[in-house]
Amino acid sequence: MTDHKKSLQNTYVRTALGIALVIAIVLVFFFCLELALGTAVPVRVIESGSMCTDPAGCNGWTDAFEQTLHRGDIIIIQGVQPQEINANYPNSDIIVYQNPQNPTATPIVHRVVAEYYINDTWYFQTKGDGNAPIWPAPIDASYYDSHQIWFTGQGVPQDLVLGRVVMRIPYFGSIILFMQENNWALSIVIVLIAALVLIAFFLPVIRAKRNRKKLEGQKEAKTAIDEFIK
Repeated sequence: MTDHKKSLQNTYVRTALGIALVIAIVLVFFFCLELALGTAVPVRVIESGSMCTDPAGCNGWTDAFEQTLHRGDIIIIQGVQPQEINANYPNSDIIVYQNPQNPTATPIVHRVVAEYYINDTWYFQTKGDGNAPIWPAPIDASYYDSHQIWFTGQGVPQDLVLGRVVMRIPYFGSIILFMQENNWALSIVIVLIAALVLIAFFLPVIRAKRNRKKLEGQKEAKTAIDEFIK
């Protein structure tokens, strides 16, 4: 095998290892995040405006975290023991939970407004801050999610609670929502990633060819000079 081919082969190997390393780092990061926060769902994007308390629309940069979550916010979720969840409305915790009527559906992100304990199980009544009556107005049981979404009157059992919201990153989740709502946007992202991978593999080939031609030109020039001197 020539030095040129060996060089190209080494370049391909380094590029492939670099891509694999980036993927591995991302996977390890999310795995560590799950362990650190104690939940299988440490990060989510707010998909609805049910937590927005401003009739004119929520400004995720300036509105206080306790008052609103904006559609497109990225939220950080921490696992929590059910007895540690703050149900002292209106300053209660915002939790992420699975719909009792349809646990496989997209998890719901709403505020705890009441809690009760039956047969060794905690249950939590919840409501979106932006759903009438708007937070922090007093509410009665008829406005609970258990009467507005799954219509059983029973709160969310502790085993369906994924965690509580401890941090939000405004707006950055809007990119993900945009791709979810526009299939062509996701296609463009895939094409761009594929293009970057191809460039990473073929750019070294182009450079190697240029260097080889340059070396050949230098050798030819040196040979011509040597013959001229003779």
